This record gives sequence, C-alpha cells and structure tokens, in this order.
Amino acid sequence: MPDNPNSPAFALPGQSVLEISGPDAVAFMQAQCMNDITPLADGQWQWNGWLTPQGRLIALFALLRRDAQTLWCVLPDSPAAALAQQLQRYVFRAKVKLRPREDLQVGGSFVRDTQIPLAEDAATLDLSTDAGQRAWVIATTPFAVDAAAESHWRETDLRHGLPRLAADAEPKWTPQQLSLDRLNAYSVKKGCYPGQEIVARTHFLGQPKRGLMLLDTAQAVAAGTQVSDGTRDVGTVISTAGDLALAVASLDATPATIDGHGVKQLPLLDGLVR
Repeated sequence: MPDNPNSPAFALPGQSVLEISGPDAVAFMQAQCMNDITPLADGQWQWNGWLTPQGRLIALFALLRRDAQTLWCVLPDSPAAALAQQLQRYVFRAKVKLRPREDLQVGGSFVRDTQIPLAEDAATLDLSTDAGQRAWVIATTPFAVDAAAESHWRETDLRHGLPRLAADAEPKWTPQQLSLDRLNAYSVKKGCYPGQEIVARTHFLGQPKRGLMLLDTAQAVAAGTQVSDGTRDVGTVISTAGDLALAVASLDATPATIDGHGVKQLPLLDGLVR
C-alpha cells in the first residue's frame, strides 16, 4: 500500500498507448479485435484484445474511442510499437494509421475523481470499483516515480482478475482460460475476427475447464511456476505481485502448493467490467 493513497498520479512504467486513426480506424479494429467496438460512443472505453487465429491472447488492452476516426489502445504490458508492427500486416488498403504514442505517459492515481479532460493529448480512464477509487491518467507530462504506489497498483490489478502478462510471453491462453468474461472483454456475437471460431466454440459447445485463480503465496514466486493440489500439477502462475499470484488452473481443483510451499486461494474482486 502506498504511504499516501491520496497522492497525485504516479508513473506506471511499461504501460503504453497505441493510436489507430483514419477513416477506417473503427472498421479495422472491429475486424481485428475480440470485442464489439460498435456500441462505444466518443469518450467511452472497453476492455478488448487481439488473438492469434488459434484463439490465444496476444495483447489485452483498454480501447478508448476518442472520436469517429481515432482510437487509443492503452496497453498494460504489450509494447505499443510491437503491437503496431504486428497489426500493420493486416492493414492492406484500409485507410488506417498505426502510431505508437511515445510522447504520451501513462500514470495511475488512487485519488477520488481524478480527471483530465479528453483533450488532444490527455485522457482519464476510470478503473474505480467498490473496493476503491482508481484511474489511468494519460498525458504528455512525466509522472513521479512511486515504487510503493506502483506495486499496490499491480496488486490491485491481480485482486480484480486483470491478467498482467509478460511483454515477451508467448500467446498461450484463450480468453475463457483468462476469465476475461469477468471484464466483458470479448464477444461471441459480433462478426468474424482472428480466433473467433475458437472463442465461440468454447462458449456454445462446452465450458472452459480452466480459469483464473488468485493465490496468496506467502512468498514471491515466478510466472510460469506450476501450481499443485498436493499430488499433481493443476495450474500455472501467469502474473505475480508481491505475495499474490494469478494462475490459470483447473476450475475443479483445490490449489495446495507452489514449489512445495503452501498457498491459499483468495476470492477475486468484481467491478472492473466496463
């Protein structure tokens, strides 16, 4: 917990913004992303992501519609430049410009009613839940470094079931395995998009056997470590923050140990759905 939870916005290193602009920006992202963009009005945002054709998550982001021809992807973990390079292969003749906004800084705030007007180079995305006030703050001005606040921010992400995947992680998990239905981050009703067949098949023809679990590990563990029920491996740690870990695990399993040390399952907090 930061020493002063009412302190000003602080830096969130590694978070970045990709701007998609042009007459075909909305149509292009509607065809590529796993969520339905069409309900968004100017100034509104949603959780969204980009999948492999096999339905594995490449990048999870908040997608903000700034106007009819401009979208921002706020990326907690995936570098904007890398995502732009990958998406560029699918632009073809679309009138779209992919621009990593390296001039923009992404900060976090625990201040109630933190607001920056939706100006040309600034925005605020409200992440508040019943558990507390939070906001992403995007601006051109650098934010102060606050290691304690940054650590608390990441812990809060995990407590709410927001996967924080390593930037260099191979796409491995489906939206259902990451429990992204909790964020309303994907659609099974919109038209085709990469991975849509896998997502829809899982939704309509069966139930996912694995999903997110929040674990109190009592000590730091590494992403990629296996979770055991005492006799067999039942899951894999995908995100960590202090003594907390998010794991993709069998939904019918009871996690007991990681690396031989006892763990305790904690309830995931609701409220991040947008």
